[in-house]
Amino acid sequence: MPINRSKLFAGQRLRELRKRDKLTQQTLASLLGISLSYLNQLERNHRPLPDRLLHLICEHYDLTPAWFNDTREAHRLQALRETMGDVVFKEAPLTMAHMAEAVRHAPALCDAFLTLYRAYTFEQQRAPSTLPDIAPLEPYEVVGNWVQEKHNYFHELDCAAEKFYQTLPEHKDGLEPVLTMFLLEQHGLKITHDTDMEQQGLVWRINRQRNTIILPHNQPQESRLFYLAQIIGQLNYDTLITKILNRSAPKDKNSFQLARVYLGNYFAGALLLPYGDFLQTAQQMRYDIERIRRHFGVSFEQVSHRLSTLQRPGLEGIPFYFLKLDIAGNILKSFSANRFSQARFGGPCPLWNIFRAFATPGQVQVQLSQTTDSTVYLNVARTVSHEGRTYTDRPRQSAIVLGCHIKDAPQTVYADGLDLADHSLVIPIGPGCRACSRDNCSHRSLPLSGRLLDTGSDARGVVPYRAYPE
Repeated sequence: MPINRSKLFAGQRLRELRKRDKLTQQTLASLLGISLSYLNQLERNHRPLPDRLLHLICEHYDLTPAWFNDTREAHRLQALRETMGDVVFKEAPLTMAHMAEAVRHAPALCDAFLTLYRAYTFEQQRAPSTLPDIAPLEPYEVVGNWVQEKHNYFHELDCAAEKFYQTLPEHKDGLEPVLTMFLLEQHGLKITHDTDMEQQGLVWRINRQRNTIILPHNQPQESRLFYLAQIIGQLNYDTLITKILNRSAPKDKNSFQLARVYLGNYFAGALLLPYGDFLQTAQQMRYDIERIRRHFGVSFEQVSHRLSTLQRPGLEGIPFYFLKLDIAGNILKSFSANRFSQARFGGPCPLWNIFRAFATPGQVQVQLSQTTDSTVYLNVARTVSHEGRTYTDRPRQSAIVLGCHIKDAPQTVYADGLDLADHSLVIPIGPGCRACSRDNCSHRSLPLSGRLLDTGSDARGVVPYRAYPE
């Protein structure tokens, strides 16, 4: 099972740098010591970016190589592969090579095709036959795509949260009393608690008439901290959040409001875990989530999510993907700073260690896995379920997984004791059965989409259906 190093096509990133500095192609080519025609080929993704030029550009612009990993290409390819699995395309199948070529050389056309397909599927499910005015994605999907386009990093908001943190007085006894005092002194709001609040489906509420912030009773400290940080973001940084939303967020009302909620949560995480201090601590502790959690007094999930946002240009951390799902396999959160992506339809791959985490609650599960594009990841999974409030309560059981490319794995404590060169330890996983191209997987629950099934041969495969080769 070889570990392949994929070629880096960074045309879009090169154009971003050139246009940011208002340079002509000729000027940038001269700076890099290459010909104009060669730069043109690089920007059009006709040629991969060689290591020599990559390091030269990183040195000139004070960047790290991770900044050039444009994850949109990988996610676009995943979406295209899943779409082409629809039976409507069975008479005109495309190979992976053809899809990869289309994504690389005509990304805008691929996006238009995917939008058209979504409109088609939406139309199939509704009557009368009228096309929707907007792309028929659910608001949470629209916001998820928007966050992914931003690499789950919002520079202005992140810097604002970090600057606010730096203005706070010393807090040897933790952040909670400091944030509580800030809300009292700056907004005249006192903290009270309500034992019935969670049963009402609320985690906090501001009572303007009584100048109080009402929190649920007996919440863990890390939850109380997060709620206070959310409230500060809403009260003090609403103008900045609105500015970011107006500039780039989805415009339909529901998606716009969900994006506001997301940025409020983002601010809270950035306040509790300020970028510079958090990155330095994470690197010193070799990304040991439990140690980092205890150092900052936050939860395992909060640290894991924050690790997936460390994409500040020139000061990047390891590019992690982050995913949270419930015990039924429903994806609750999904963000990726690397090439990893999951299928939009159907559940995740059952071979993934996030499912094994449910069998060992509270314990960390480590796995080396290889996706269908031959990329190998180090995955760290653990349950993050909350305790029930009463005997009859049924709290949601959920787990998270954090993953990075195998080349970054030695920087983490989770690679200790693993033989990263032993390919027999690597588990082959897929994006979900519908979009997965592995035809010999005994865990497959659905036939290969978009492939002609071979049911009349003289051989029976590990699943009841074999597929003809592409």
